[in-house]
Amino acid sequence: MDSFSLLTRGPVVPVIVLTDAGVAPELGAALVEGGIAVLEVTLRTKAALAAIRRLREEVPGAVVGAGTVRNRAQLEAALEAGAQFAVSPGLTPELAAAARTARVPFIPGVATPSEAMRAEDEGFSVQKLFPAEAVGGARLLAAMAGPLPELRFCPTGGVDAGNARHYLALPNVLAVGGSWLTPEALIAARDWPGITRLAAAAAALR
Repeated sequence: MDSFSLLTRGPVVPVIVLTDAGVAPELGAALVEGGIAVLEVTLRTKAALAAIRRLREEVPGAVVGAGTVRNRAQLEAALEAGAQFAVSPGLTPELAAAARTARVPFIPGVATPSEAMRAEDEGFSVQKLFPAEAVGGARLLAAMAGPLPELRFCPTGGVDAGNARHYLALPNVLAVGGSWLTPEALIAARDWPGITRLAAAAAALR
């Protein structure tokens, strides 16, 4: 599996923030039931690595990755927990070197054409535009398609149910990332049918 095939498995990659790894299996099962199988757990909380491990072990059909990976140590910890892919908000030389040897799909974050070109030089032609809405959003991606036609993107940051379809219509967008599939209120209420409904609506976007 490479980054291209990973992101073509579905139109939306949920950005999952969990403070309690105990809810990860039910949350993951609800997303998969709704048709969303590629799950990104951000490394923003102490529960993230345990959540990745539980999703891998307990949710058949899920493809589980780590988000907000910022350095080699975090990447290695995520892989040890079972992460099948990794996503970063940016790219440093150290992280690029670590990612090339990780043998899992790695999607670096970029915000400008120059950053996109540098990431391509490092070997990454599938990239995350981040923070998408803040740096130009769909208009920026449309403009980049001309001079950088070989690059493909997963815009994240400010992407939601209201604008996701606009992004997905662009030829250089493979999928979008967003947190609207896993809102904190529904997780706190353990409203798994509600999560499944959001996932089903997202899966139908394309």
